[in-house]
Amino acid sequence: MTLTFIYTLNLRNGLLRPFSLITNGTLRHQEIPVLRDELKRENRTKNSTQKCLYVYDKAVTDYAFWNNQIEHGNLMISVLKENSVATFVESIHFDTSHELNTGIESYSTYENNGIRFSIVNYRDPETKKLHRFITTLPGSINPGTIAMLYFKRWTIEKAFNNSKSNLKETKAWSSDNNSLKNQMRLTAMSYNLLRTVEELSKIQDPELIHPSDKKYTEDLEKRQQAAKKRGGFVNPLFFNERIARISSYTIRAVQNAIMTGKSLSSFINALVAKLVPRVNQIGEH
Repeated sequence: MTLTFIYTLNLRNGLLRPFSLITNGTLRHQEIPVLRDELKRENRTKNSTQKCLYVYDKAVTDYAFWNNQIEHGNLMISVLKENSVATFVESIHFDTSHELNTGIESYSTYENNGIRFSIVNYRDPETKKLHRFITTLPGSINPGTIAMLYFKRWTIEKAFNNSKSNLKETKAWSSDNNSLKNQMRLTAMSYNLLRTVEELSKIQDPELIHPSDKKYTEDLEKRQQAAKKRGGFVNPLFFNERIARISSYTIRAVQNAIMTGKSLSSFINALVAKLVPRVNQIGEH
């Protein structure tokens, strides 16, 4: 059995926060019950004015639980289950002309056993596929933002992959839970150091970007051209800044700097030397 942790990611700066241990590799626990228990523990000391957003797959959906979490500042976005039973209450007004709301077909309040929540119907302009999202966020939030936050799960998962593949998280230091929690904290600290270093290198020259960002943009442009041939287009929000996986080069550079005693400026310069010119985007539709 694999050692497993839960982390949360700050979408403003890309930094990890250790959240909870799921399994020490010998005892099996389910992720969602662990998530709920940890939230309940944190609620005892958490300032309710501090808002936290949890973007999960449909396994997390529990109307009563998330309705209770609103007063603690914990909000949720997920995919609506196919067999969900809910009653339409009213439509929520949104700006259909705003770029943020590209692809939004409807935004409504629904109810289940007296509990209200919002449902967003989003049709991807590239694939024409309909996606239905459920959220406890207030109706003042643009529905397009809700849809895009869910789609960002993929890039977030790629970022989480750094801790497993590069920081060797899956190998337990001990079977003791306290030791494993320290392992989780140190993994997050290491990740945050690497993230800070890579982001610092990216802002040294505004005309240059990271090679992974260039590849991402080029792939989007290929998707855009293919979509146009089918009469569609890639949602322009995908062309915005994203939280990318930390590159292997950055990780090796930091490791070498620590082992050889290089200064911060010297290995930041080495990272900047790997940056490439920006791609001319043609993301308009």
